[in-house]
Amino acid sequence: MADNKDYDVIILGGSYAGLSAAMALGRSLRSVLIIDSGLPCNRQTPYSHNFITHDGEKPNVIAEKAKTQVLNYETVKFLDDHAVGGRKTDNGIAIVTQSGREYKAKKLVVTTGIKDLMPDIKGFAACWGISVIHCPYCHGYEFRNQKTGIMANGERAFHIASLVNNLTDKITILTSGKADFNEEQISKLQKNNIKIIEKEVAEMVHEHGHIKHVIFKDGSEHSFDAVYAAIPFIQHSDIPVALGCELTEQGYIKVDMLYKTTIADVFAGGDNTNPMRSVSNAVAAGNMIGAVVNSEITQERF
Repeated sequence: MADNKDYDVIILGGSYAGLSAAMALGRSLRSVLIIDSGLPCNRQTPYSHNFITHDGEKPNVIAEKAKTQVLNYETVKFLDDHAVGGRKTDNGIAIVTQSGREYKAKKLVVTTGIKDLMPDIKGFAACWGISVIHCPYCHGYEFRNQKTGIMANGERAFHIASLVNNLTDKITILTSGKADFNEEQISKLQKNNIKIIEKEVAEMVHEHGHIKHVIFKDGSEHSFDAVYAAIPFIQHSDIPVALGCELTEQGYIKVDMLYKTTIADVFAGGDNTNPMRSVSNAVAAGNMIGAVVNSEITQERF
C-alpha cells in the first residue's frame, strides 16, 4: 500500500520488467511506488520457458515470488490500482489512478506491456498463449514434431516458417487470403514441404485452450496441435503517448539503448518497447532501467 504521495520513482506495471526495475532501485534505497492493475498479457500462458532457473515454471509463480522479494526492500511500495492519467510537473511526473489518487515522482518507468487484439475467430482467444502461440523460442520446443500451423502471410509467415522448420516437418501456412510470397520464398517453402492454405479461418475447435482443428469459412477442416499467429496490438497504457512519448512505426514505445523515451524523466521497457516478448528479456530490461534511473537521480542530487 502507498503510504505517501511523493516518490523518487513511479513504476507503471508490476510484472517482470517493473519488478526487476524496482529491485535495482530498492537496493539503492530509492523510494519507489509500483502501480499495477493485475492484468499481465501472459496470464493465460501455462508455463514460462527459455529462462534459466525458471524453465517450465508458471508465469504467475515467477511474478509472485519476484513481488515478495522486491517488497522486502522497505523503500518499495506496491499499489493495486489502475493508472489512468499522467502529467509533467516542474519536478518530474504526476500519475492519477482510477481510485482518484495522485502520486508524484522524479522519474516514471513504464513497463505496462501491450494488449493483443484478438481476431474475430471463434475459439482464438481461448487458445491464445496455450496452443495458439507467438514465439518459437518461448513455446516451440513443447510442440516439436507436431502438426503446426502458421497464421500469417508474406515476410512474417516466411520468417516464422524458417524458424519452426527446425522443430517440426509438419508445417502449414494459413494466409487467410491470397498468399504473398516471392518466387524465391515459394521455392524454399516447397523445398521444405511447407504447405500453404489460402482459405480464411472461421473457428478454432479446442479443449480448454488446446487446439484440435481449424474450420475454414468454406466448411473444410484441418487438424493442428499448435498454431503460431501474428496479430496486431496496442499499448496497454495510453499514458506514455499522452505525455508525449513517441512510438515506432510498429507501435512500440521508442526508447534509446538506455531505455529513455523521447520525453525527459520517462523510461520504458519490456514488451511495450520491442517484439522480444519473453520473461527473461523483460527482467533484463528492468534491471538496466533501474540502474539508469538510479544513475540519473544520483547525478541530479550529488
